[in-house]
Amino acid sequence: MDQALGTATAASGPVESYNEWDPLEEVIVGIVDNAHFPPWHVAVGAPLSPAQREVFRQRAGQPFPADQVAAARDELDQLADILVSMGVVVRRPEPRDHSVSYGVPGWSSTGLYDAMPRDLLLVVGDEIIEAPMSWRSRHHASSAFRPLLKEYFRRGARWASAPMPELTDELYVEGWTDQPDGEPFRSVITEFEPTFDAADFMRFGRDIFAQRSHVTNAMGIEWLRRHLGDDYRVHEVTLDDDHPMHIDASLVPLAPGKLLIQPERVPEVPDLLKDWEVRAAPPPVIPDSHPLYMTSKWINMNVLMIDEEHMLVEAQDEPMRRLAESWGITPVLCPFRNFNSFGGSFHCATVDVRRRGELQSYV
Repeated sequence: MDQALGTATAASGPVESYNEWDPLEEVIVGIVDNAHFPPWHVAVGAPLSPAQREVFRQRAGQPFPADQVAAARDELDQLADILVSMGVVVRRPEPRDHSVSYGVPGWSSTGLYDAMPRDLLLVVGDEIIEAPMSWRSRHHASSAFRPLLKEYFRRGARWASAPMPELTDELYVEGWTDQPDGEPFRSVITEFEPTFDAADFMRFGRDIFAQRSHVTNAMGIEWLRRHLGDDYRVHEVTLDDDHPMHIDASLVPLAPGKLLIQPERVPEVPDLLKDWEVRAAPPPVIPDSHPLYMTSKWINMNVLMIDEEHMLVEAQDEPMRRLAESWGITPVLCPFRNFNSFGGSFHCATVDVRRRGELQSYV
């Protein structure tokens, strides 16, 4: 499935990316083949709506509908073709069979998918970091990407993995339920061990913003802070989200000084970003009838910047297209609504391996 395609300007190494907007040179695009609903577990249900939880309970361990997988696969291929046409090298993972059971003493699971590399791989500078994910169904999520990681390492990249979590019952809050309206957020995961999803971090050069969520705990954020050292500043932000999981549909930088926010989740912009021009994402236009198994309609703001002047936008999202144009950004349209059903959009479905730029401070 790997497509080492496109032509990119030579960088200092195979991996180099410091922010979300420098000119994109190489990217990993996920695949949706063999996607399965994971076995039911309290951690799976915590970030979902009640209706979504019921679907996951009923379909636990079953494959996602074949027609939806086929439609999403076609959109991923279109995304790859668009990126290649813009001179970006596109790489793809090797498919895995997510119906196969695995485990350790105390628990077992089957898998989920290889569709969202942003969830599990964090690129900071010349290093790729594998995230210690809290869902048991994603314990081996990086396996489909390992051939690429080994290649980048052999070519000179740094490659690290956070401590592999045990994912024993001590990590999860016994008897967890949704907090009543108005009460502070209560995560389904404890501080038993460091855990995080890479998509709970947003890169602004030397400053990296992180949120604690149903998949990322304080130990996970602190592990990354210590691992990166003094060259980076990791800031924890608190968003007004009842079911937080991944920051990249709430707080998205588009270019230096340009910040896109989900207005309900970000009622107050972090102090370090107060000098930026901030705009609220337009209300999503995804129809109520369209299935969204793992996300809200606000996945519309999960955009990908090809550079400061070009932004990937879902082809049917006219309001987001107009917002981009109003900001002097050219929207690059790609159909992606079928992929949205699986829980992500352009940012989730990709990991930018190399962007042409240098480490700088922007805040």
